[in-house]
Amino acid sequence: MNKNSDNSLIMFVNLLGVVVAYGMLGISLWLSAEVPLSTKGFWAMSVMMLTLALVNFVKYRFDDKMSEDRIQRIEDAKNEKLLSDYVGEPI
Repeated sequence: MNKNSDNSLIMFVNLLGVVVAYGMLGISLWLSAEVPLSTKGFWAMSVMMLTLALVNFVKYRFDDKMSEDRIQRIEDAKNEKLLSDYVGEPI
């Protein structure tokens, strides 16, 4: 139970950091007087696409790890069943 609250706190701090980073980036783009609007838009789109790519990367890595864990649990259960059947039989 404590692990869940720790994860929530860590996720909140990370979310806060992302919001602050986006805010600071937006302010810096807004205040850049010498940069044309088209370049600012390109930079903003680049940041959003990078964010999307990173979210997808983390999601697929997490899904892959979950799949590996699930397969390992199935193999462990199968081995446990084989051992219990072998030990349970009279000699």
